[in-house]
Amino acid sequence: MGSVINQGLTISILVVEDEAIALLYLVTTLAKKYPNVMIHKAANGRAGLELFKTHMPEIVITDINMPEMGGAQMAEKIREIKPDTKFIVLTGFSGKPGEENSIGNGFENDHCIVKPIIFKELFDAIEQCVGCIHQ
Repeated sequence: MGSVINQGLTISILVVEDEAIALLYLVTTLAKKYPNVMIHKAANGRAGLELFKTHMPEIVITDINMPEMGGAQMAEKIREIKPDTKFIVLTGFSGKPGEENSIGNGFENDHCIVKPIIFKELFDAIEQCVGCIHQ
């Protein structure tokens, strides 16, 4: 089955990750997999929030622990602006989403990908998010 995203749908994704190499790898891999998707990138939650306000992406892929503003705080502010935003949370924690104190509440209905990232899991999560957006 082909990608939902590559079937003419207009989607944009914001990737927020404070590790420069991980951010570059994520953005490059997503751009190759989804050439028709606009991908925005930020190195912390504060910059991510500003980019979100400018571009209003449908999906936000975010790390949790970042300088200046963490992913959970950024997500809370984004949900005040656009409550239906889909989140994919990247974490080093291997328990269930919502169990780690640094994740906090609010991610129970979102996707959680444990680092190191398995890209098939990330692509599946993106496709599921897109499926929810375009129903």
